[in-house]
Amino acid sequence: MKLYKTKSGIVIQNDKKFYLLQDREWDSFVNDDNLFEKMLKEIKSANSISEKDFINNIEAPIHSQEIWASGVTYMRSKIGRQEESKNAGSGDFYARVYEADRPELFFKATCQRVVHPGGKVRIRKDSTWDVPEPELTLMVTSSGKIVGYTIGNDMSSRSIEGENPLYLPQAKTYDGCAAIGPCIYVTNESLSNDTVINLEIEREQETIFKGDVEINQLKRKPEELVSFLYRECSFPNGSLLMTGTGIVPGNDFTLQSGDEIRITIEPIGTLINTVE
Repeated sequence: MKLYKTKSGIVIQNDKKFYLLQDREWDSFVNDDNLFEKMLKEIKSANSISEKDFINNIEAPIHSQEIWASGVTYMRSKIGRQEESKNAGSGDFYARVYEADRPELFFKATCQRVVHPGGKVRIRKDSTWDVPEPELTLMVTSSGKIVGYTIGNDMSSRSIEGENPLYLPQAKTYDGCAAIGPCIYVTNESLSNDTVINLEIEREQETIFKGDVEINQLKRKPEELVSFLYRECSFPNGSLLMTGTGIVPGNDFTLQSGDEIRITIEPIGTLINTVE
């Protein structure tokens, strides 16, 4: 099933049918270890609607949750980070964290800096090298249980992070630095290991970059990443955790204003955003 946050309320999709739940508060609804069972129960008495009734009013599936992110969880990301930071002499840090017991985790954004599906993500004005990072993103309850999955775009300044790894917060966290959506895919089972993340970037209606990766290339299991995040942090309303990227455009690529970013993960859907 899929869970949408819309201007009209919460919408549940079960197969090809849609149900509107009105007067429901997002935080308390999604922060439930039995979310899948709750949704099955809710649709029995909810009003049925058509997709056209809400498709243009979808919001990012977040309210009071924090978004955190994982780094260097794919081999390609490790290599890319080493390449961008070699002039600063810090490439060894990324090799170490890839092999270390403790993963790289960092704060990414709160709701106010997150862009809705279809909205405009941003690149920093003081950055010269910028990329989207397409990531499987976990919906995690306050108890630390993964109850769903969404698509995340971890916008990143490679020029700033490459200059010095201590600049990571500036490279990662700023206004319009993330997009998530279009929904939360809620299931009682883990995603298949052969699930594919696809990235496509268009400029002036021409595809300028395409890439894909299977999530079985993740070095760390999602549950492991969550366990480290929740060791000394509490999340009263749950959290969203980006699991890292395995798609890194070459060193000759940087985003420009007007580029369209399309990230697809089936069975979740496609997250589309434009660069401001």
